[in-house]
Amino acid sequence: MKSALTIAGSDPTGGAGLQADLKVFRAFGVHGLSVTSALTAQNTEGVSAIIPVDKGFFIGQMDVLLRDIKPDALKTGMLYSAWAVDVIAVRMEDYSLKNLVVDPVTVSSSGVPLVEQETLEAVKEQLFPLASVITPNIYEASVLTGINVENISDMEEAAKRLKEMGPAVVIITGGHLEGLALDLYYDGEGFHRIESVKSMGEYHGTGCAFSSAITASLASGHSTLESARKAKEFINNAIRKAYHLGKGMRLLNL
Repeated sequence: MKSALTIAGSDPTGGAGLQADLKVFRAFGVHGLSVTSALTAQNTEGVSAIIPVDKGFFIGQMDVLLRDIKPDALKTGMLYSAWAVDVIAVRMEDYSLKNLVVDPVTVSSSGVPLVEQETLEAVKEQLFPLASVITPNIYEASVLTGINVENISDMEEAAKRLKEMGPAVVIITGGHLEGLALDLYYDGEGFHRIESVKSMGEYHGTGCAFSSAITASLASGHSTLESARKAKEFINNAIRKAYHLGKGMRLLNL
């Protein structure tokens, strides 16, 4: 059986973070592995507290797991601490890991910062050059590039700038665009627009689920473009079947 590893924060709602990633891996028929980077106190209305795991324990999780199982693909979500980026970059080389998907998480859906100030820079410098795919949303693409992304033309310019940072493929997710759900795929040679009808409402964990769907598809041997299309279809179905459990955002049916 193929396997995929998520390195991410824990979400008690199960709607995002490593819990959601593991659900997605299972839906794609891939065995899910996980390393916890941080614990959060959150619900469907927002994040109230974050505690990063101890550095030594984080390293222990990585090494004990990777000495035994080599995943076919892996993704990073919320890393919080810059030192976690250093650890991952070193393990990528030490264990010859492939098919890295980087979801450059910056803030929660409710606007709470999910990384320390220096972490995003470390992700850009150390993980982007190792990545098969990066999956920033429009807000994250704006923060990473300094371009105020408001339309498709801005997305294309931001994608070009992000590609220069080293990833093999850039996918900017455009669910935050007005009236359009467009994901822009750029591999340095051309653009592919992966579009769908936009669903109204607020949904928890769409970025996590999208990046983990790509990870699972890569682990199964699909191309990056095919994986992006499969992930888009998967998320659309999960949104259409989303449900309310709490007082805030809807949870995807993963």
